[in-house]
Amino acid sequence: MAFIRFVVARLNADSGVEDGLFTVAYDLSRSGEISETDRLEIADSLSWLETNVPTPTRFNRSRSKGYYRRTTRGISWIRDTAIEHIARMRELKGIVERHGHVVTSIHEDRVGYVVYEDEIQVVAEPFTSTKTRA
Repeated sequence: MAFIRFVVARLNADSGVEDGLFTVAYDLSRSGEISETDRLEIADSLSWLETNVPTPTRFNRSRSKGYYRRTTRGISWIRDTAIEHIARMRELKGIVERHGHVVTSIHEDRVGYVVYEDEIQVVAEPFTSTKTRA
């Protein structure tokens, strides 16, 4: 099974890998630098994804006391079988790219140490060999 991750060329301080599309879309929608029409398009796409993609319960491997306060290294990947979800992500990608952000998709078979999974996605702490940058 393959996994897909949509990223922009901006490093995330917590994970050390490129920011995902959600992060950039949320930032853009809150920025006030886009039209109301584009803000509503982003909101519609994000709303659909929030409704149809479960919220992960874990982003790190640690199970020690206070694990939820630790910096997380887990990153999210969409399963290549989640066709409708990928189509929605591509719609969101188009909106974000209209505003000057280059969004790239990374395809990977070995995403790392899986800390959360459902039928749509996995969250994994990447192996050193996992491709995490475009």
